[in-house]
Amino acid sequence: MSADERTRPRREQRQPALSRARIVAAAVRLLDAEGVEELSMRKLGTGMGAAATSLYRHVSGKDELIGLVLDEVYGEWEVPGAASAGEWREAVSRSGHDLRAMALRHPWVASVIGRVGPGNLGPNLTRVSERMLALFRTGGFPADEADPAMRAVISYVVGATTGEAAHLSLLARSGQGEREWSGGPGPAAGGARAERAAQEGRDPRKLREENFDYGLQRVLDGLETRLSRG
Repeated sequence: MSADERTRPRREQRQPALSRARIVAAAVRLLDAEGVEELSMRKLGTGMGAAATSLYRHVSGKDELIGLVLDEVYGEWEVPGAASAGEWREAVSRSGHDLRAMALRHPWVASVIGRVGPGNLGPNLTRVSERMLALFRTGGFPADEADPAMRAVISYVVGATTGEAAHLSLLARSGQGEREWSGGPGPAAGGARAERAAQEGRDPRKLREENFDYGLQRVLDGLETRLSRG
């Protein structure tokens, strides 16, 4: 090796070019790991090895980024179709469970839904909303009731999952599992029922799912009764 080669500074490893898709993916990882309170353009840029100012070439700011990451994870929500009126309830129930699963994978989702106005819906959210709305129309809901019926179901799912995600986040911070947690059952764990289940050695995760499904089915009972009245 020559003296010139030994003294020549090494080239810095090039980082992949920034893009909106890369920024959104990095933001989702940050949110999943640390929560929405820790999201900032500066912190996101540092994690990506880039200056915060360079992110603004692709995203106008934190508000737009929130809309983009929310739409990104909504792409994980599966909404099945219904071929007949008799299939709408099962399809909506499956949709509700899948939305819950998505929100528990990304506990920050419920806290940011209200930040995205109807005029800023991304393609994924638009797609799943249209598919969900089609289920209620297939079920026989009048045009002026299909959207409120859909919103009633989604509101239940988001509300129930918010408490559940908070409970699981508390457990994660405690460093204990659900079976070992000594802080007592949280609101999403089912109160006295959860305490009895813990004493009986039942699976807390299964209990949470049963509690969620109970509420979802009661919402669907009400909607089905509305349908039967014409």
